[in-house]
Amino acid sequence: MNSHNRSELHVLCGSGQLLLQPLWDRLRTWEALLQSPFFPVFFSITAYVGFCLPFVVLDLLCPWVPTLRRYKIRPDFSPSARQLLPCLGQTLYQHVVFVLPMTLLHWAVSPALLPAEAPELFQLVSHVVLCLLLFDTEFFVWHLLHHKVPWLYRTFHKMHHQNSSPFALATQYMSVGELFSLGFFDIVNVLLLQCHPLTTLTFHVVNIWLSVEDHSGYDFPWSTHRLVPFGWFGGVAHHDLHHSQFNCNFAPYFTHWDKILGTLRSAHAK
Repeated sequence: MNSHNRSELHVLCGSGQLLLQPLWDRLRTWEALLQSPFFPVFFSITAYVGFCLPFVVLDLLCPWVPTLRRYKIRPDFSPSARQLLPCLGQTLYQHVVFVLPMTLLHWAVSPALLPAEAPELFQLVSHVVLCLLLFDTEFFVWHLLHHKVPWLYRTFHKMHHQNSSPFALATQYMSVGELFSLGFFDIVNVLLLQCHPLTTLTFHVVNIWLSVEDHSGYDFPWSTHRLVPFGWFGGVAHHDLHHSQFNCNFAPYFTHWDKILGTLRSAHAK
């Protein structure tokens, strides 16, 4: 390859990085916050509650706005304060009592280092997709085992199924064991792919949003499963059916593993 071709290739590869560099430079002005051992917990809680709040508002409005019930999978159900508050309390309690100490320990062993350069756009997108596919596979195996082995279900997963009608704040209503299992998958995937910190943040935002949407109980025309073609993404209707049927739709997001193992059930066939 001559020098002219190498120069063109460098420009093409670098253009994706240039797109993200201003954003990354802006984030790095908050370097003290991003490197703080408290940031992961703050970020996780803020993103989670922020994504849940719009659905909480919709649930409050739903009895008074008939149009909203057209998009609700279970039109006659709205979570009460006695259901919402324990879910929120459980999330806050677990993050403060369990997640924060683990985060502090991880920071003490391996402090966060922020590179000067942003990732290339293609690299960021491909790593986020790969992280989601890996998480989907890991959770599918974990989930299937916990539904097939009674002791595992009783010990770790039963708590999450106490709300048979899902709602947004019930997303993280789970045992400590389940919380740490899902957190472990997250951490392992970004380490395995050696993700850039901006990619890691993006993956966590997307993962939290998809999990909240899965439990929201609302199937809008713009819901993720309607935007992904060929039925590759199960989405909210897919996961809602799992909560009512228990023996189907074990993958959190995509449908290929359930198709392969014959555990896929269409929401339209209820």
